[in-house]
Amino acid sequence: MAGSRFIPDRGLTTRMLLTMSLLGIVYVAFIIALILVGMPWWLVALVVIGFALFQYFASDKIAMYSMGAREVSPREAPELHAIVDRLCAMADMPKPKVAVARTDVPNAFATGHNEKNAVVCATTGIMNRLEPVELEAVLAHELSHVAHRDVMVMTIAGFLGIIAGFLTQMGLRFMVFGGASGGRNNNNSPALVALAVVAVSAVVWALSFLLTRMLSRYRELSADRAAAYLTGRPSALGGALTKITGDMGRIPNRDLRRAEPFNAFFFTPAFSKSGFSLSRLFATHPPIQQRLAQLADISRQLGRG
Repeated sequence: MAGSRFIPDRGLTTRMLLTMSLLGIVYVAFIIALILVGMPWWLVALVVIGFALFQYFASDKIAMYSMGAREVSPREAPELHAIVDRLCAMADMPKPKVAVARTDVPNAFATGHNEKNAVVCATTGIMNRLEPVELEAVLAHELSHVAHRDVMVMTIAGFLGIIAGFLTQMGLRFMVFGGASGGRNNNNSPALVALAVVAVSAVVWALSFLLTRMLSRYRELSADRAAAYLTGRPSALGGALTKITGDMGRIPNRDLRRAEPFNAFFFTPAFSKSGFSLSRLFATHPPIQQRLAQLADISRQLGRG
């Protein structure tokens, strides 16, 4: 039967520690490589440390702003707050901030670098489509991310890829717009440094991308398990998954494209209906069939749906 707390997940803890350790090694190697290829140390410090601090402390605000979400009071969203209050009491955890994003994309997400700054957000699209018991299951899934601290880990892990991607773009632009000038002055050193920075950054971006994607897929399965055991209603979470996935095809492409960059933090990914997407190739979430099969197993264990 469901317990009064989110079930611990040693597999998730191990994967988070391993991912952070590997990313730490890559991070240090990245800094050393940038200096060795000729990038000034003060510029490395400015970009790397500056981005790190900004990403860590502003991640919740960036996510909220990008999704058009805002914090709501119990008076503004009494039913949503009541669900979160009940789940936090069941899980014996501090209540995070509660927010609503006014978009028809049916989804929910959790963000924040610690429990004090944590935010759980539901879109108007998901609130309009799900039954209260299904919405409760989805919010339990999101709260488990906060309780297991994998939101914080994903926030920290993600900034390395952002830095590498930024430096790759800057290096490519320098080579395109500054290469010709360097060639006329018979001084290709800046262009060679830019090329080396691009090469190093591209490798680091690829490594961080793969490591965070592997962790992301596992943490979603872990959150499904925790939510199912906490609420004792795995079928409610399965029903929410089925409904949301089915309704994604009815959402305008422009809304889905705007939501896609945040797939790693969503309850279920938002994909536009046309065009190639790396999110399909390197998924942030496990296949829905795998998630539903896991919930069916839990339902059999509990002896009810």
